[in-house]
Amino acid sequence: MSRITETFERLKREGRKAFIPYITAGDPDLATTESLILALADVGADILELGVPFSDPMADGPVIQRASERALRNPIGVTDILDLVERVRTRTEIPIVLFTYFNPLLRLAEENPGARLKRAGIDGVLITDLIPEEAGGLIDDLRRVDIDTIFLVAPTSTDERIGFIANVSRGFIYVVARTGVTGVGESVSEDVKRIVERVRRYSTLPVAVGFGISKPEHVRDVWQYADGAVVGSRLVLEVENNLGDSNLVEKVARLAAGLIS
Repeated sequence: MSRITETFERLKREGRKAFIPYITAGDPDLATTESLILALADVGADILELGVPFSDPMADGPVIQRASERALRNPIGVTDILDLVERVRTRTEIPIVLFTYFNPLLRLAEENPGARLKRAGIDGVLITDLIPEEAGGLIDDLRRVDIDTIFLVAPTSTDERIGFIANVSRGFIYVVARTGVTGVGESVSEDVKRIVERVRRYSTLPVAVGFGISKPEHVRDVWQYADGAVVGSRLVLEVENNLGDSNLVEKVARLAAGLIS
C-alpha cells in the first residue's frame, strides 16, 4: 500500500479531507524548495505535489509558467529534483506526487524510471501531457515499484473516458475544476460537484479537485464533496511575491495554514 493510499485511509478514519499544496521545484532555488516541503508538511499538508519545471508548460497558467522560468535559469533537471526528494525523505514521510510533463521523464531513459523514482522517495506521478492510452509501459513500470499513477478528469470528459481513466489510476483521481490552464480563481463552479459524482460511479478511489482553488472558502467547498483539495497557483504566487525575502518560506507556510484553518 502506498503512502498516498495510507494517507487517504487515515484521513477517512479521522473524518478529515486532504490538503494538497503544489509548489514548483527549484523556484526560486532547490534549497528553498526543500525548506518549503518541510514547512508545508509542518503546517498541515497531507500530500504534496512537486512540479517539475518545463520550458513548454501547456497545462499551466502564467503564475506557474513564470515559476518554471525562474527555476530553469539555475539550471535544473529532473535528476536534481529526485536528489532533493531523497534528501527530504530523511526528514519527512509526507507523500510526494511528481507533477510533470513527459519530456523530463525521458531524461531517465537510460535507467529504469520507476526504480529511480522509488529510490528517491516519490509516491505518485501525474504526467499532464501523457494520455493513458499511450502510458501502458510506464504504468507497468511504476506499478512494479508501487508508485501510484494519477490521471486528470476534465469537465469535458465523457463517462466512457472517466471509466477508462478510473481503470488505470491509482492513489487518487484528480478532477480539474475548470477547462483551460491552472491559475488563481475567484470561485469554484457548481459543476465540479457533479463531475466528482460522475467519477464516483466508476471508481472507489479518493477524488481530489484542483485548478483555481485559491481561497479558504474554495477549500471548504471542495471538501464538502471531494476527498482532497489541491492549491497550486496561489502558493506559487506567494513565492513570487516574496522573492528575495528572507521570510519567504514562513510566509508561504502561513498562507497555506490559513487556507485550512
